[in-house]
Formats: sequence, structure tokens, C-alpha cells
Amino acid sequence: MARAGAPDEVRLHGFNAVQAVFARRPAAIRKLYLAEALIPRLQPLLKWCVANRVGYRVVEEDDLRKLAASSHHEGVVADVLREAPVPLTAWLGDLGEGPACALWLDGVGNPHNLGAILRSAANFGAAVLLPKHSPLQLSGAAARVAEGGAEAVPLVRLGREDNAIAQLRGAGFALAATLVQGGDDAFAAALPQRLVYVLGHEGEGMSPALAEACDLRLSIPGTGAVESLNVAAATAVLLAQWYRAR
Repeated sequence: MARAGAPDEVRLHGFNAVQAVFARRPAAIRKLYLAEALIPRLQPLLKWCVANRVGYRVVEEDDLRKLAASSHHEGVVADVLREAPVPLTAWLGDLGEGPACALWLDGVGNPHNLGAILRSAANFGAAVLLPKHSPLQLSGAAARVAEGGAEAVPLVRLGREDNAIAQLRGAGFALAATLVQGGDDAFAAALPQRLVYVLGHEGEGMSPALAEACDLRLSIPGTGAVESLNVAAATAVLLAQWYRAR
């Protein structure tokens, strides 16, 4: 079965993920595959494809599963142009005044965790900051889990770590290291209106040097029945707390 045809393309699957691309940047859609049962629900998209000479094919369940490399395709697969992360300087320049929150992903790599993080970030209005050499990028699995949220979240590429920290502080952001234990209570801490949560690798946590460079160190309290929440669940909790307090 054909794969996405160019390195600047990503193959998305899932109804909400594909619809979100159509709503925000339809010109990014390069090819569409769908189950016959979805034709009525996708009529606006199909009409757009016809008007703009974008190819689409009605295919069988097995074909969709192979195209998506997943059984969770929800009846639609699309090859779309990948949207490159914006540089930190450009994002800060367009940010405007007022409260703002971002997530610095230091080593987060699991696509399902990324998708869940993007969904939470979309809900609470946060951006995602990617370290200079991070290979992390949107995948079909991440976009499906994000349920359309990937299209609503700015992906921002950082430069050198010390420069990025200086730029963020210059724009009024404080950085908060999120720790499994040993940090201040994330529910009791006074959170600044402009905040970057720094989230570490799912297993190893963030780099000690980056944690040391942060202004705050926060931990999520709990019963102790488990060691910690996973990074995606922790992100949702932290973003909700910032959103409540802003």
C-alpha cells in the first residue's frame, strides 16, 4: 500500500484529525482515502477535493488499516503537508500581551503521549516548545489521539537552550520544572500568568541542568499509590491548574 509520498508530508487518520486540517488549512491536503460509509459525513471535504483537483478514493476496511498502519483509522486517511515548527523568535513576536502558557518537551517521544499532550494544550490554549535537536514531530498516531487538537497548537522550535531560556524570560515567562517528587505543591504554588512547564522524558525525566535553570520546581501531589502520573496525564493536570489561576 502506498505511503506518504514526500518527507514534508504526514499521513493522518481519524475523523477529527482530518476534519481539523480541512477546517484550518485545506490546501495542505494532498490525497484522501475513505470508507464508503463516511461519504455523507465528508461531503464538504469531498466537494472541496473535486473543486481543487485533489484526488480521493473510496477503499475497503483492509486498505484503510494498511494505509493508516492502525485499526483506529475511523474510516478516513489523508496525506497532508506537514506544518513546520515556527522559530521561537517569531512565536514570541506574534504572541501579544497577557497570560500565556507553553510546554517545553524535554525528551518526550511517545506519539500517543504527544497526541494527548496536544489535545490538552489545545483545550487550555498552550503552545508546545521543541528543543533545537528534538526529532519529535507530528505523526498519524499523535494526530488521531489529539482529536483535532494538533491543528490548534503552535509548535515552536527552540534554539540553543541558554538562548531560549533568556528569550522566554525576556518575554515575561517563568520556567517551571515538573518533578515526580521534591518540588513545591503544584496546587498550592502561586503561578505566574506567563509560564513554561518543562516536561521530561517519560522514563528518565528532564535533564538535571535544565531543571536547575528553571525558576520553579513543581510536583503534583497524590495518594502515593502510584509513583507518578504519566507525562500526558500530568500535563493535563498542570495546564488545568494554570488555566484556573491565570
